[in-house]
Amino acid sequence: MRVLRVFVGLLLVGLIGAGSLLTWLAAFPSIDPIQPLARSTFSPELIKKGEVLAAFGNCAGCHTKVGGEAYSGGLSLPTPFGVIYSTNITPDPETGIGRWSEAAFRRAMREGIDREGNFLYPAFPYDHFTKITDEDNKAIYAYLATRKPVRVDRTRNELSFPFNIRMLMAGWNLLFFKPAVFQPDPAKDEQWNRGAYLVQGLGHCGSCHSPRNLLGAEKSDQDLGGGAAEGWHAPALNVASPAPVPWTTDALVNYLLDGWDEHHGIAAGPMTGVVNKLADLAEEDIKAMAVYLRSLQGRPTDESQVKGKVASARQRDLSLTKSANAATPTATKLERGEAVFARACVNCHRAGTVSATQPVPLGVTTSVSAPDPRNVIRIIVEGIRPPKGVPERSMPAFSSLSDDDIADLVTFMRARFSEQPAWNDVSLQIREVRRSAH
Repeated sequence: MRVLRVFVGLLLVGLIGAGSLLTWLAAFPSIDPIQPLARSTFSPELIKKGEVLAAFGNCAGCHTKVGGEAYSGGLSLPTPFGVIYSTNITPDPETGIGRWSEAAFRRAMREGIDREGNFLYPAFPYDHFTKITDEDNKAIYAYLATRKPVRVDRTRNELSFPFNIRMLMAGWNLLFFKPAVFQPDPAKDEQWNRGAYLVQGLGHCGSCHSPRNLLGAEKSDQDLGGGAAEGWHAPALNVASPAPVPWTTDALVNYLLDGWDEHHGIAAGPMTGVVNKLADLAEEDIKAMAVYLRSLQGRPTDESQVKGKVASARQRDLSLTKSANAATPTATKLERGEAVFARACVNCHRAGTVSATQPVPLGVTTSVSAPDPRNVIRIIVEGIRPPKGVPERSMPAFSSLSDDDIADLVTFMRARFSEQPAWNDVSLQIREVRRSAH
């Protein structure tokens, strides 16, 4: 009993000590409010630069709810810990950031602390935005400060205990966050460093394309090693990339510019919006990002390797037929899946079809070779709304297919068009996609 009391006492002392430390760490001063700034405060060139950067950083994408006014917040952001609602970043003086100085804005971007000294949650990716230069922060600030002010009451977050205690972010930051402006790698050239700055910083690609630990922090030792976004699998962009055909720099440029490449297919899901936001970014910046991302995937791609992979995928498509036998009660899962494919898919997904919008062979698409079936299932259920660069490359939804038909179809596609092992829990993934489909 005495030992138990000693243990409990030591535990309480530890908790009090930890709480005191967190309280001390959490003490950030507020920054004095300012009067909202007139548009004439900033040059047109600076505002325009900020507009391009804000689009690239997808500020409106997170800070605008469906049906809401641009940048006025209120978008629900589901997390494993509850729902966070984005804030109003219009220059409204009461409910937005109209009273934030440039210094306050820079602190939020670089340290994750708001004007009043409160911790921000990392659903706002300050762990990436910390890398942004003062010059780029100034431009984004100028652009946001000159938007239409929108007065809107803030929606309270719906986080479970203890994650609703902002002070705990002090400990999270201590463990997982280090404020640091991007520093160029002297061993790399200017183009590579520009790409690294854009991908690691304002582009915050790792927010979706990196795996996270139990506390929601990106796993630093698996940077861009594959993650999740809005119920979609975000494939690895490093050496672990599941793409059947190796990415080249030109292929990455095509994909980032238009959302489509002939050896990889089309952007879908959240990536569609990302590609659309890249439209105003300078082509040299797109090329820099492609150069950097390509460098993460190992040695340069051999052109003959690309041609061989594509030829193999096309050969598999050539044998597809519209006359597959209808599934019988004793048919195997693969036979049933082939019958569904013949009924619903083969008209478009068959090599030899002459069409300006002919889809790429399924065997070269990353979704069919990905580590889980989420993306294939979502594309079947939701269809594809194409990026602006390739508006003709849409795909209708096949949500009317039964869950069993989709399971058989997905199983067949994996076996027929991929060299990877069969997926597990396909039926469970279908149910989850059905629940969240929109």
